[in-house]
Amino acid sequence: MSASAKTPRERYREQVREEVKEKAWQQIAGSGASALSLNAIAKQMGMSGPALYRYFANRDELITELIRDAYRSLADAFADASTGSERAGGGPDLATLARALRHWALEDPHRYFLVYGTPVPGYHAPQDITAIASEMMSALLDACAAAGPRPDPAPQARAFEDHLAGHREWAGDHPDAPAPDLRLALAFWSRLHGVLSLELAGHFTGMGLDPDLLFESELGSLTAR
Repeated sequence: MSASAKTPRERYREQVREEVKEKAWQQIAGSGASALSLNAIAKQMGMSGPALYRYFANRDELITELIRDAYRSLADAFADASTGSERAGGGPDLATLARALRHWALEDPHRYFLVYGTPVPGYHAPQDITAIASEMMSALLDACAAAGPRPDPAPQARAFEDHLAGHREWAGDHPDAPAPDLRLALAFWSRLHGVLSLELAGHFTGMGLDPDLLFESELGSLTAR
């Protein structure tokens, strides 16, 4: 529905919901997602708790909306970065997606940690959030498929590929992806998120390391043929 087709009541409801989300991000930045409180947000906005619950039924609904927005913004970042970067074999470039992920994470660390950090105690994501998350893995698997042939894996890696052949539920709409692509996608996901999480948490600050160089080094080892 276009903005002009919405009633004043509908537009007002959207405005209030957006303001609630803004206040929620401020709370998360100050105290973490586990401390998120709708009553505290209502007080900030000069509303009663029951009045605010007309816009978000409970804390979990608000967290779900924040996570949904975060995933959508990451999907948009992937799409923007992939435009014009496809390899000859089709699919986005793996290095391009990696750098888009890092830029997105550095732009808003609290958003990154809400999606990829420690789970919020007591929160259970609905099915549609799981589906949105699988879109990220689908984009990653497309990039892995487009990366081309890779060297024969070491025995340990081959053993893991054999394991992945029977454990591909997480691959979303790529259930038939070759085991080497699955292994590369998981290596990308775990190693680069590990570097990003440590960087965003400030663990490299006292080590004298250049996070840019470390990230590019890890990315280079992942994309080497």
